[in-house]
Amino acid sequence: MAGHAARGRGGGRPTLEEVAARAGVGRGTVSRVINGSPRVSAATRTAVEAAVAELGYVPNTAARALAANRTDAIALVVPEPETRFFAEPYFSDVLRGVGAQLSETEMQLLLIFAGNDQRRQRLAQYLAAHRVDGVLLVSVHADDPLPDLLSQLEIPAVISGRRCAEEPLPSVDSDNFAGACAAVDHLLARGRTAIATITGRLDVYGAQRRLDGYRAALRDAGRPVDERLIAPGDFTEEGGRRAMRELLAACPEVDAVFAGSDVMAAGARQALREAGRRIPDDVALVGFDDSAIARHMDPPLTSVRQPIEEMGRAMIDLLLAEIADDRPAAVRRLERRQLVLPTELVERDSS
Repeated sequence: MAGHAARGRGGGRPTLEEVAARAGVGRGTVSRVINGSPRVSAATRTAVEAAVAELGYVPNTAARALAANRTDAIALVVPEPETRFFAEPYFSDVLRGVGAQLSETEMQLLLIFAGNDQRRQRLAQYLAAHRVDGVLLVSVHADDPLPDLLSQLEIPAVISGRRCAEEPLPSVDSDNFAGACAAVDHLLARGRTAIATITGRLDVYGAQRRLDGYRAALRDAGRPVDERLIAPGDFTEEGGRRAMRELLAACPEVDAVFAGSDVMAAGARQALREAGRRIPDDVALVGFDDSAIARHMDPPLTSVRQPIEEMGRAMIDLLLAEIADDRPAAVRRLERRQLVLPTELVERDSS
């Protein structure tokens, strides 16, 4: 019986038209169901899926992609040098989440670095040729032209970490503001009085929000914000080391530090040890990300956990929905799909 059901009218593979006839819907509706479009009712989706199962229909991936002007490929674009990508656990965790979610589809993933002007120009030409169905953007700075280019080309895209409060692209972010507040509240509860922060690059919106959270937590506790206790960093270990040295020189009485990333916290720890400061006895230390670095530091680092793998998974879900949505790009942009995932403070011995 199954063998007969798996053959079409001509004795070959069942066709899309035969699935449509069996389900009592149009060919386009079947195509939308197979491509995961959200613009299909639950009842229609059930009918189509039943017809697919009954006939044993198997989509012809290559033909479907060609007919729909699809490549069945998406690009994960990192506008950073490879050295930073491989040095920071954040990127590998995002990639792990993206890969895990994408493995449940037929889509291929391309990893593209665009850390300088030459690579950006080459990427722009590649994208203009529509060689991918969609783009994931990770670690985008405020002045990066890539998001606007994607909008002009009407290529579906999702950004990890908004560029501003009114980000026009669909985005997935963690609650950077609340995470920073939790870190400072924790240090205040430990009786610390001179709490410093090492920021990330402030052309990154997430770094701005972490600094905003630091300031807000101090104000809410009735503490003045001492600008000498705010040192700029750049999300690198060397940047954390340099910023910590600046803080010790400007304000030797510092007794706690909230670093905007675990990598910078590792650099700060080195500077504190060079200065003979004990952690946490003399200076309490808190990071952000809750990466493997936090768990392996000595002492283990208290850190704000952002669900990075979950963010990667959510980015794929959003992007696939964008790709399947056949409405005009201008209409899709009106919805501004923005997802903010909660953060959590993980307490360890460094604080």
